[in-house]
Amino acid sequence: MTELTVVTHSGNFHADDVFSIAVLKHALASFKLVRTRDKAKIESADIVIDVGGEYNPETGRFDHHQRGGAGARENGIPYSSFGLVWQHYGLALCNNEQAVADRVDAGLVSTIDAIDCGYGEGVATGISLSQTISMFNPTWEEPSEFDQCFDRAVDFAVTMLTRFIASARGSINAKDIVAKAIDNAPDPRLIELEQYTPWKKTVHQLSNEALYMLYPSQNGQWIIQTVPIEPGSFEDRQSLPASWAGLSDEEFQAHTGIADAVFCHNGLFIAGTRSRESTLKLAEMALNQ
Repeated sequence: MTELTVVTHSGNFHADDVFSIAVLKHALASFKLVRTRDKAKIESADIVIDVGGEYNPETGRFDHHQRGGAGARENGIPYSSFGLVWQHYGLALCNNEQAVADRVDAGLVSTIDAIDCGYGEGVATGISLSQTISMFNPTWEEPSEFDQCFDRAVDFAVTMLTRFIASARGSINAKDIVAKAIDNAPDPRLIELEQYTPWKKTVHQLSNEALYMLYPSQNGQWIIQTVPIEPGSFEDRQSLPASWAGLSDEEFQAHTGIADAVFCHNGLFIAGTRSRESTLKLAEMALNQ
């Protein structure tokens, strides 16, 4: 029997694609995971997560970046890849107990979906890190193996602490780089970075005029990203043009007249091309909308 191939995007990852793969590890006996943006590999995969521009659970396609997204819950929270995968596999993972699956969706899945899709409502009540640690304790239905559970919680906390320290160090080192970019910007509304650097906190501290950030991504694209009105907000100082929402590849190229345009997110907060010059053209269009 041929092993299933599961594809998700390469480069920077988020909670939605990570948890989607975690679901599949529970749901499927085995599979080969490929992280790529190569179209041929995406098209030939058995299951595609968070890339590919298509949602069709019957053919194993679970993306939400296409124009119009992939639907939303009754409370308005849109589905990210995690929510789409959970809709398909979650009930079986919960032993077909709908109430259990619904509670997991409400407490975990929908929060990750909301954050990934830039939907502010419903995020504040989502699961916290303290609650996550508490969940390592055995439930009343499980053996009271507190010492073993504690050890697993400590392993998780060690990893999280290491990453928090690395993140803090990176933020501190980034501040000078971003401040210099603000000072050197020919147009204070557009700040360009030579490489991706955490910028939001510094930009909000030092610039009231910045609307967009321009930088190269790790996958070789050049990105334009909006500046939110304040740190943590899902509202932007100025969104990208509304007509770009959800466009990708040929559609985006035809609409903008830019031959190497790649995508614009449905949320109108990020878009990209394959070159600095082309993303500067997107920036010019956005500034002049």
